[in-house]
Amino acid sequence: MNLTRWGIRLPGTQRRHAAATDRGRAEEPGGVPAARSGDHQEPPPGPAGRGVDAAAVHELLGHVQAPVAVVRGSDHRVAYVNAAYAALFGPRTPGEPARQALPELVEIGLLPLMDQVQRSGTPRTLKSRSVPATARGAGRDSHFTFTCTPVQLAGAAGKPAQRGVLVFAADVTDQVVAAERLRESESRHRAAAVTLQRSLLPQRLEQPDDLRVAATYQPGGLDAAVGGDWYDVITLGAGRTAVVIGDVMGRGVRAAAVMGQLRTAVRAYARLDLPPHEVLQLLDGLAADIDATQIATCLYAVYDPNEGTLTHASAGHLPVLIREADGTVHRVAEPTGPPLGTGGWVHASGAVPFGPGSTAVLCTDGLVERRDADIDEGLDALERAMAAACDNPQILCDRLLRALGITEEHDDDVAVLVLTCPERHGEEADLFRGAALDLLGGVEAAPRARAFADGVLASWRFSEELRELGVLAASELVANSLKHGRAPMGLRLRRTDRRLIVEVTDGDEHLPRRQQARPADEAGRGIAVVATIAAEWGARRLPEGGKAVWAEFALPDAS
Repeated sequence: MNLTRWGIRLPGTQRRHAAATDRGRAEEPGGVPAARSGDHQEPPPGPAGRGVDAAAVHELLGHVQAPVAVVRGSDHRVAYVNAAYAALFGPRTPGEPARQALPELVEIGLLPLMDQVQRSGTPRTLKSRSVPATARGAGRDSHFTFTCTPVQLAGAAGKPAQRGVLVFAADVTDQVVAAERLRESESRHRAAAVTLQRSLLPQRLEQPDDLRVAATYQPGGLDAAVGGDWYDVITLGAGRTAVVIGDVMGRGVRAAAVMGQLRTAVRAYARLDLPPHEVLQLLDGLAADIDATQIATCLYAVYDPNEGTLTHASAGHLPVLIREADGTVHRVAEPTGPPLGTGGWVHASGAVPFGPGSTAVLCTDGLVERRDADIDEGLDALERAMAAACDNPQILCDRLLRALGITEEHDDDVAVLVLTCPERHGEEADLFRGAALDLLGGVEAAPRARAFADGVLASWRFSEELRELGVLAASELVANSLKHGRAPMGLRLRRTDRRLIVEVTDGDEHLPRRQQARPADEAGRGIAVVATIAAEWGARRLPEGGKAVWAEFALPDAS
């Protein structure tokens, strides 16, 4: 009998004995002889027309520590089970069909596979099948890999050989348990990584008065590596809002650390109220200082409701996509500089109209970039997804992820930031108003500013106390501009549903500072007065030259 077809070799004298037995009985037509008196197993498997010492085979398989069973015939009757199989699943009565005698194999669905093995003559394997504890009389479920190998079973003298199947069960419970623990550990590590990533992102987006904003972040892949995508919304005062989105190249803790530092720096630089390209210039130098081996893309934009514009600058990032009120979608042809961290480059700012009914989408390349397609194809798909009207930015975020096929298995991080300038009608529109006055300078400028402010605030039906504060702020800011600025000058009043904004512009670029006036000083108190009575105040340089100084007052019923 050639036992190597079972993957078994007889050791030492048993191998020589089996070989001698094969040679001595090669011409015997009867095949394998019957078992010795008192042996309850069926004759062991062997090639048709050849004999073998049954006792030797029984002894060999009995020493195999893995469970082994042999079945014969089309109904898979039990021919033999070794001691390991009997110890694991209990003794089996030879001659009974497997469906009754081997219920554990029936439960795992092994019988159809055994049919295939008999028909095809090809070994088949079922990997990591769970065997319930009740089937083994044990305390816990186990896992086995079952290999079914076709064999020829010689019949008794004068009877034809039968096809059979040798079933070899390898216990892989320890491997399965270890793999499950590994998966659980990886799941915990990934959850910790995603928690770290999300903790570096805004926990709650600021909601400006004039915009509706929403964002979404989808971590990429199923591994534990965090990414470097980020976004933020920053209110700048005077009704203006900055939005930023960026992507640090690579993955891992280092990318996340660089991302966190850049996001913190953006918020600090934004408080300086600088033009977008100047913010990127500062970030470029900082990125090189943080980690010279890391580069990042970034897009920074500022929305000004007074001008109805979105001023933007890009450091190697994807363009802004805008859907106009009439439904047309286009990419902003923005001036794009190199990524952050490259150093030595000068970025530039551009501006596009952004009025009521408009929607802007900022995203990272994970949303539109695919390995098997050009990135412009992804941007085209994004434009098509934006074409359908949607006033709710959060719904639009979810729609874009679905339209671009972003799932939990996506291999790259995705960040999307959507801002919408809503159209307002009726009573809601009355809560958002503005008024402006050009001032030529001279002694009549301050009285004109006070009278204009008083009249406008009265028409907006503000309380007497708020009117007095607004008029005082306008008077002090105009007086400061008359003394330290130059023409042209202007006063602008604006109200939203939450605040009143008083802003004065002039042609001088020197920004005012709050000073601590001494009791004997007759000047230097204007900005201090404004800072005391206003909820917020600030100053910034204007793109066309000059500066703007503003003060904000919260409305009494504003939440």
